[in-house]
Amino acid sequence: GKNEYDLLVIGGGSGGLACAKEAAQFGRKVAVLDYVEPSPQGTTWGLGGTCVNVGCIPKKLMHQAALLGSAIKDAQHYGWNISQPVHHTWSVMAQGVQNYVKSLNWGHRVQLQDKKVKYFNIKGSFSDPHTVRGLTKAGKETIITADNIVIATGGRPKYPIHIAGALEYGITSDDLFWLKESPGKTPLVYYSYILCLYEIVYICLTGTSPDVSLECAGFLTGIGLDTTVMMRSIPLRGFDQANHISKKKQICFTTQQQMASLVTEHMESYGTKFLKRCFPTKVEKLKSNRFQVTWKNADLDTEETDSFDTVMWAVGK
Repeated sequence: GKNEYDLLVIGGGSGGLACAKEAAQFGRKVAVLDYVEPSPQGTTWGLGGTCVNVGCIPKKLMHQAALLGSAIKDAQHYGWNISQPVHHTWSVMAQGVQNYVKSLNWGHRVQLQDKKVKYFNIKGSFSDPHTVRGLTKAGKETIITADNIVIATGGRPKYPIHIAGALEYGITSDDLFWLKESPGKTPLVYYSYILCLYEIVYICLTGTSPDVSLECAGFLTGIGLDTTVMMRSIPLRGFDQANHISKKKQICFTTQQQMASLVTEHMESYGTKFLKRCFPTKVEKLKSNRFQVTWKNADLDTEETDSFDTVMWAVGK
């Protein structure tokens, strides 16, 4: 028989939603199927994909929080009377960011409804080239048929499962932006009458997602967290390391390599720590609920350890 839809889009991220809405504008009968599998830590989110929920949008908002903190420090030099010390409250920021993201989730649903695109919050699998079997969270089955099916599911962060404890004790960017409390424990250290808040976040960069690692490390440092980035090779590997060769003189210029070094040098000047040419080997949970990370230092050929409050993996998708 005739298929129910002209087009079925599997995936409700930026690409999938754009595809569905454009097709609907041409008078096609369109449906979008979207489902977020909980992360290993149980994190889920709404319609809109990575960018809206666990990518560009929350990341930029948290960067703005960090920039505001820097502006407060500078403000006193321009005549503003700012009482010290200034303290950042993660839970307040997180609630504001998450509420904004949820408003975007709702906006996407309204846009689909306005364009008469049917939205299914179900997990789909192919039964045949024109039929998708969908299951709701409760296990209810829905069968959808379409003349054309577009797969726009994107990707999710990987865990380095060959490292003992990585899956059990680590998080990824899928979780970071939805944490209700600070990713660091907060022991209070008193110096005279000044209250110092000391928090630690550990970010591991061992693969192909250097931008995520450095971006997250940047705003985490900016809001006052003691942040360490582990790299197994060079900064921004495979991202900004291309060499440029002059056709005239055949001289190799390493402009991008220099820029990558400038990025990390700038971050170090603001307090982000880097463990270079280091390979994590295991993560263990301590009685204090902190996590002990063991790694190999390739340059020194030594095994080293330290304890952290949060271990975040940024090793690609």
